[in-house]
Amino acid sequence: MFFDIKHHKFIIIILFFIISNGCTFQEASKNHGIVFLENRSKKLTVNKSNKNDVIKIFGQPHSKSISDDSEWIYIERVLVKGEYHKLGKHILKSNNVLILNFDKYGILKNKKLIDKSDKKKIAFSDKETKNELSQKSFVERFLSSVRSKMYRNK
Repeated sequence: MFFDIKHHKFIIIILFFIISNGCTFQEASKNHGIVFLENRSKKLTVNKSNKNDVIKIFGQPHSKSISDDSEWIYIERVLVKGEYHKLGKHILKSNNVLILNFDKYGILKNKKLIDKSDKKKIAFSDKETKNELSQKSFVERFLSSVRSKMYRNK
């Protein structure tokens, strides 16, 4: 007989190894910004840390305040894959923003960590600004609608 029990065990072990090799114990995540922002922010002490300490821990800031250069902003965003009932869509796990304020000597005066739940409490204005430059002319709108109809059936 060509296949006996020894060969079947060997094939089953190889298949088990291939299938288990594809499994991971860590969740798949997409990170943007500074990883572990909350833990790193605990290393900073108000009225003791300076700009050089912040740069050693976090690196250069993602953005600085428009009004003054003494306010630095760091961002962390982590997306994870959803469960089976979410069909693998990305779910926002953490969305943290760290705002650091410095005095004129470069000493840290205030640090504020805003997480996902705090952002829901922030009130934004409902006013909209109209932009005259980005509005399309009649010819542009007509040609873009013709183009979308032309390529829609392909």
